[in-house]
Amino acid sequence: MRGMSEHARPSAEDWTLPERSRPPLLGELLERIDEALATARASEAAVMTVAAAALDAAEQARRAAELAERASRAMGGNGRASAPPPADGGMGDFTERADRVAERLRRLQRLPLSA
Repeated sequence: MRGMSEHARPSAEDWTLPERSRPPLLGELLERIDEALATARASEAAVMTVAAAALDAAEQARRAAELAERASRAMGGNGRASAPPPADGGMGDFTERADRVAERLRRLQRLPLSA
């Protein structure tokens, strides 16, 4: 091997990847994981806030529909001829839909979003 030139011998640089091709270090991966977890937790909190607001809105809509139905019945019971019920079911259908939406949101709220 004495006759080999310096250029023919492998060096450490031959085995080193260029900076742009190197995989991330363990510390960098841990930082990325921590950042992803923080983002996921913030997203979970935001979803829970939106779900709570949606439940509240559905409950308010249901109460408003009930009040409107009572007011409609009260107006129809004062001796005047009441209008026939709308073909689409009117406020009753709205109340039923609001109740279904509220129930769906309650079920979604019970689902675990994180381990």
